[in-house]
Amino acid sequence: MEYIQISGKTRQEAIERAIEQLGVDESKMDIQVVDEGSKGFLGIGAKDYIIKVKKILDREDLIREFLEKIFKSMDTVCDINIVQTEENTRVEIKGEDAAIFIGKRGESLDSLQMLTNIVVSKALDSHEKIILDIENYREKREKSLIAYAKKMAKKVIFQRRNIKLEPMNPYERRVIHYALQDDGRINTFSEGEEPNRRIVLSLKKGAFNHNRGRYSNRYENADEE
Repeated sequence: MEYIQISGKTRQEAIERAIEQLGVDESKMDIQVVDEGSKGFLGIGAKDYIIKVKKILDREDLIREFLEKIFKSMDTVCDINIVQTEENTRVEIKGEDAAIFIGKRGESLDSLQMLTNIVVSKALDSHEKIILDIENYREKREKSLIAYAKKMAKKVIFQRRNIKLEPMNPYERRVIHYALQDDGRINTFSEGEEPNRRIVLSLKKGAFNHNRGRYSNRYENADEE
């Protein structure tokens, strides 16, 4: 936010005008004196008290201001709900046109999240993580990835061969690793370079020490699940 110049007959009057214009109290304003003014002689030659002032933005203000500029530039209106947790700041975005900021497999959303983190970190000299979500996309995507991971794991077990998953970003790969970390039959590891880095699912050693038929009936319909 840029400084604005405000004047009044006295300092107090200038401050009151600034409070009215910016909508915050004096403690949340950065105030610089331009001219302390003068009363003149018998009122002749009096000069106004002039200040430059801007709102001091906190984390929530910065996030909201940055995102609203982006939305305005795209001629869209979105509701922004910001929730502060112990681990991070979560920003939930909703609106009729909000989905255009998700992009293919969440790529636009990830880019918007990265830019928001950069802007706020630079302004506040803080590296606290900001998580953006649009219309609950991340929750829906996470559920979809978990189902996908389990389906592919069944294929690995039934076909007894490694399977390479589609390329994913780091967040999506973490979801896959987490979804299968307690499966005693499946190993997960990543290979390749960004943006084509992908997870490979493989059988753990000894996963088929028991009779193969014990697994074949259970997973023979894996493709249909």
